Amino acid sequence: MVRQRGDRQRWSDGQLLSAIASRDGAAFSVFYRRHLSSVLAFLVRETNDREAAGDLAAEVFAAVLLAAPRYQEQNASAAPWVIGIARNKLLMSRRRGRVEARARRRLGFTAVAFEDSDLEQIENEAGWGVSQLARLIEQLPPGERDAVRARVVEERSYGEIATELRCSEMVIRKRVSRGLARVRRQLNET
Repeated sequence: MVRQRGDRQRWSDGQLLSAIASRDGAAFSVFYRRHLSSVLAFLVRETNDREAAGDLAAEVFAAVLLAAPRYQEQNASAAPWVIGIARNKLLMSRRRGRVEARARRRLGFTAVAFEDSDLEQIENEAGWGVSQLARLIEQLPPGERDAVRARVVEERSYGEIATELRCSEMVIRKRVSRGLARVRRQLNET
């Protein structure tokens, strides 16, 4: 199938990553813009530091460039894969006490000093990703919404949630699973 240059916005994440593996810079640009907000929202929430989140995001997307040839499509969206990379980069930086720059060095990228406007942009992007996700969670059916909010947003245990909602852990696990699947479908549609 021959892909037209101008329709990359409509490509799936798998198609974009395949093109990125073939060194298509425009495909990377679309992929980056598609996933930046959610990556920054995750990193800002986890670090509570805009500058560290920006550095980590740069490392995440450099790692995406390097890992694109190995990507194996499992879902319509590569968001879980990208957030998994972000989580790994965050954990690595916590272990080492600094933001790792290995992927950026392999690509020959140099560090960029953040200006105040850059930090505001990071905050705006992260805020947009959080608000989009919060809106999707609020649209879930009440049982799923409460379970997802308690498990994912508040990071509470299944047992604690089950006790509070007076049902079994299995019911809570199913509600969380269904709710996250709905949110994932909504994100794929947008």
